Amino acid sequence: RPAMQKAEAAAVALPGCGGAAPVPGFLAKLWALVEDPGSDEVICWSRNGQNFSILDEQRFAKEFLPKYFKHNNLSSFIRQLNIYGFRKVVALENGMMNSAKNLVIEFQHPFFKREKFSLLSNIKRKVSTVRAEDLKVCPEDLHKVLSEVQEMREQQNNMDIKLANMRRENQALWKEVASLRQKHSQQQQLLSKILEFILNLMRRNCIVGLKRKRSLSDGSGASPAKFGCHYIRIPVEDRETAAISEHEASCEDGLVIRDITNIP
Repeated sequence: RPAMQKAEAAAVALPGCGGAAPVPGFLAKLWALVEDPGSDEVICWSRNGQNFSILDEQRFAKEFLPKYFKHNNLSSFIRQLNIYGFRKVVALENGMMNSAKNLVIEFQHPFFKREKFSLLSNIKRKVSTVRAEDLKVCPEDLHKVLSEVQEMREQQNNMDIKLANMRRENQALWKEVASLRQKHSQQQQLLSKILEFILNLMRRNCIVGLKRKRSLSDGSGASPAKFGCHYIRIPVEDRETAAISEHEASCEDGLVIRDITNIP
């Protein structure tokens, strides 16, 4: 195509301009793409020829980017435009954005115009420039920064020491808790053995209780004995009500209390 051939020739040097700076390949290909009437359904000039618009983003990325720029990344293409100073144009109507034109992406550059190929040599790639004055560091600022760094290191060291102490204290607390648990378990076992021993002792032995005098006479007219023994049986296993008897009691079924106060 004539436009594409002209762009490729301009990428080496502008025709008719001896010694002129070559046009970057990206700009030459972009100008040829916009100039091509066959791509007007996807990308074209605006009515005044001052801007260009991308009408169909999907087709542009799928069909034209691989053909002209060897990739299909629209975001990368827009970044390239920004590097060369292109600006996005926002359509406004009565101070408001026109939603109908939001689907169309329009870009503008003072030296990118329809049928003005010779202006492309004026478009320069943005280069970040750093002044020598900006690289100089004031000694006071440097000293301040070093002091702050040193202070931060000291704080970090103090925090490390505190953390180590907390870890040691935590380990000591866990050991103490384990020791207390062991002692508690031993005490529980000891109490259980003591209670078991007392219950066995109460089952096997008869506790001698208080001996009281027998009454002088009873309802049957029999001669009373000088002394009488009273027994209190306290069952242990079956938990029955305690019984009082004046006769000899056996210790097999329960606990017996005998009165021996008046024994000479």
